[in-house]
Amino acid sequence: MNNLTHPSDVLYAGSRPFPRLAACEHFAGSEKLLHKALQIQAELSVEGRSIFDITADCEDGAPAGKEREHAAMIAELVQSGENRFTRIGVRIHDVRHPFWRDELEIIIGLAGQRVAYIVLPKPENTQDVATQITALDELRNRYGIAREIPVHVLIETPGALHEVWEIARLPHVEVLDFGLMDFVSAHHGAIPAAAMRSPGQFSHALVVRAKCAIAAAALGNGVVPSHNVTTEIRDVNVVREDARRARQELGFLRMWSIHPAQIQPIVEAMRPDFAEANEAAALLIAAQDAIWGPIQQEGKLHDRASYRYYWELLQRAQSTGMNIPPEAHQRFFS
Repeated sequence: MNNLTHPSDVLYAGSRPFPRLAACEHFAGSEKLLHKALQIQAELSVEGRSIFDITADCEDGAPAGKEREHAAMIAELVQSGENRFTRIGVRIHDVRHPFWRDELEIIIGLAGQRVAYIVLPKPENTQDVATQITALDELRNRYGIAREIPVHVLIETPGALHEVWEIARLPHVEVLDFGLMDFVSAHHGAIPAAAMRSPGQFSHALVVRAKCAIAAAALGNGVVPSHNVTTEIRDVNVVREDARRARQELGFLRMWSIHPAQIQPIVEAMRPDFAEANEAAALLIAAQDAIWGPIQQEGKLHDRASYRYYWELLQRAQSTGMNIPPEAHQRFFS
C-alpha cells in the first residue's frame, strides 16, 4: 500500500460504502416533461456528472388503462441516447395495483441494463417491499442482468413507518423516501392539511416523528434518506429553506423536486458548508500522505473514523457541483 491509496479502497474494509447519490431527485411523469428534465440535466451537469437524478413516474404519470404503453415509453427513454448520465430511475405502481408486475417486467426487460433504480410506493409492511424486490430479482435472472438494480422505498403509510428499520435492511434498498401527503392522508384527518406544507411539516409532532424515524433507519443501515416534495413552485426561497431544514435539522441527504425551478435551490441547500468541504479536502490529503494512519491536524487527532466522515462529506460536495480544491480533485476524483 502506498500513499496514493484511494479512500474508497482503504476506509471501508469489511463494510459497504455509503451510496454516493445526487442530492436532488426530480419527478416527471409525461413524455414531454421527461424530455425537458433530460435537457435540464445536461445543462446543469458539472464535469460530466449530473447534479440531480430523474425519476420517471409510472404511478401518477400513466393514463388509466395505458399503464403498459406508458412503461414502454419510459423504457425506451431510459435506453435512448438522451439518457447520457444513466441516471433515470422509475417509480412503478404499488404491490396492490394490477399492473405493477407488467410495468416492472417492461422496464427490466427493455431497459434493465440502464435503469438507475426502481421506486416502490405505498408499502404497508416489510413483506410488501420484499414481494416486489423478489419479483425484481426474478426478472433480472430471466433477462440475464447481472448488475444490482437499487431499490428506493417510499415510506408513506403508518404500517411501513412501524417497520422502517426492517425495510431498510432488505436487499438492494438504497434510499428511503418520505411520502408526506399520503402519510398525512392515511391518518384519517387527525393530522391537519397544514402539515402537508411549511411551516407545519416541520412542527407537527407526528410528521416530525416520522421524518426522524425514516432518517435514523436509513442512516443506521447505510442507505440515503430522501425528503418529501415542497408544493410551493413559485417562491424558490421556500424550496431552499425546506431543503435546508431537511438537511440541517433532520439529517436528510436528498430531496424530491416536482418542478424544474426547484432543482437548483434543493441542490444548493443540500451542499456541505464551503469551509467544511475545504477542511475535508485538506485533512484527506494529509491522511493519504500518512498512508491513512492517525494524524494530528490543527491540534486535533484524526483516524479512519473521522476520515470516513470527511470523505463522505467531500463526495457530497462533489456530487452537488461544488468546486473542490484542485489537489483534492486530482487525487480523489480525477
